[in-house]
Amino acid sequence: MMRAAIAAVVLAAAPQAWANSSVEAELAAVGKPAAIFVTGDGADRGYAAGLADADSGRALTVDTPVRIASNTKTFTAAAVLRLWEQGRIDLDAPIGLLVNPRLDRILRGDGYDTAAITVRHLLSHSGGLYDHGGDKRFVESLMTNPDKVWTREALVKLATDYADPQSKPGTEFRYSDTGYILLGDIVERITGKTLATSVRELLKLDTLGLKATWWEIYEAPPKGAEGRAKQYIGDKDVTAVDPSMDLFGGGGQLMSARDLAIFFKALFEGRVFDKPGTIREMLWKGPHRNADTYRLGIFVQQTPKGERYWHSGFWGTYAAYAPASGIALGTVTTRQGTKPLMPLVDRLMQQTP
Repeated sequence: MMRAAIAAVVLAAAPQAWANSSVEAELAAVGKPAAIFVTGDGADRGYAAGLADADSGRALTVDTPVRIASNTKTFTAAAVLRLWEQGRIDLDAPIGLLVNPRLDRILRGDGYDTAAITVRHLLSHSGGLYDHGGDKRFVESLMTNPDKVWTREALVKLATDYADPQSKPGTEFRYSDTGYILLGDIVERITGKTLATSVRELLKLDTLGLKATWWEIYEAPPKGAEGRAKQYIGDKDVTAVDPSMDLFGGGGQLMSARDLAIFFKALFEGRVFDKPGTIREMLWKGPHRNADTYRLGIFVQQTPKGERYWHSGFWGTYAAYAPASGIALGTVTTRQGTKPLMPLVDRLMQQTP
């Protein structure tokens, strides 16, 4: 096997004091393939280290797409908010009459009060739904039966099989992939289109200059996009695990580090929503317990230089935007976890060109 290749690109208009070899060295020292793209104030910077495919020796770049898993939730939430700003959905409406009746029956059969759970509750993870995606039994099933094809109904049923309702609607934050599967269903029922098409059209993705973004199964890769990077759980290659295991709103998209950064900057700088009030609604802070760090499809972090809006994904993806500096950042890795990258991410997010 080839030694891990180190590929680094600096795409700034002019050299920056902090955009030097130390960044590439720090990225390489993480010990797993990773790419970071930073954009803001007219200076774009990209860094990558390691291989997208160790068998072929293909290097990972800032344009290499990966499954972004829960980073997709920001897109699903933004699509719901676009429907809200168009007057096509009430965020405080109960979900019982909005979701597919089959899903409603599954939920009510396990004790969920779908007349009390609202769209806003699902968006803010305060609906009390169990998180099937975070259950170790689900991950184990993916490892032992990677070819299994899942349906939306089967995944929601899995959540009810694993556990009962976790809390009363609107009382506390409990992260749940299951809730975002329900949101994906609601979007499709309102638009009459697939979630992939709905997100692409509602969020104006084709106008944002994204070159490596698509919804797995439902869309073809953009022309000229790089091939996917291989992705792993531990040392196990899980690239070929059937995408239906995370396809219906809690996950589903493939993107590159560059595209994640571009989208986050566009979202928070007014190029996705039509009305300024919509981004304010996305940042609504609920009265429920532990509402401080998660709003509607987006985490909020307090930093020494102001708020940071961010989301991450299971496979090792991260995207963020800092309104004080206008800096947006996208990070992808081929192995789980972004924690080793966060010191570098924090440093890049806090500096201005």
